Amino acid sequence: MTQAERRRGRDETEEERADRMWGELIQEVRVAQTGVQILFGFLLTVVFQPKYVRLTDTDQAIYIVTVVLGACATGALIGPVSLHRLVSGRRVKPQAVRLASRLTFVGLVLLLATMTSSLLLILRVATHDGYVPYLVAAVVSWYLLCWYGLPLWARRRHSSRADD
Repeated sequence: MTQAERRRGRDETEEERADRMWGELIQEVRVAQTGVQILFGFLLTVVFQPKYVRLTDTDQAIYIVTVVLGACATGALIGPVSLHRLVSGRRVKPQAVRLASRLTFVGLVLLLATMTSSLLLILRVATHDGYVPYLVAAVVSWYLLCWYGLPLWARRRHSSRADD
């Protein structure tokens, strides 16, 4: 079998591939951005609720960490848009796609941390039962499976060495 026969996928130049990957990345970022911005907006309102002052010091610390994580996730997930705007027309799209992809990955990790700490805070306030950490751990495990485990499994199972 020749190299051409073994080759799979698209026959595209580096520029065409970068254009396609940019479009796909921006679609993915739109989904994550919407979620993190809604979550962050709700988090910002909590401090203005009367019940906030009655939270324990631990719960207030969890809240502050959650807000900071949400702000960082928002920044990382909006970063690719700013990156594109600042480098557009400079003939660096392949490099910009790689950098935007890394920013998006960091944003998703920060979103996972934000959702984890939000869930921990909400469940601690809603119930003071000892099962809260276990419930949060179960949900985080679910996120890890859906967001990272299954995609990495599919990538490993359905890609060849030549694809990597």
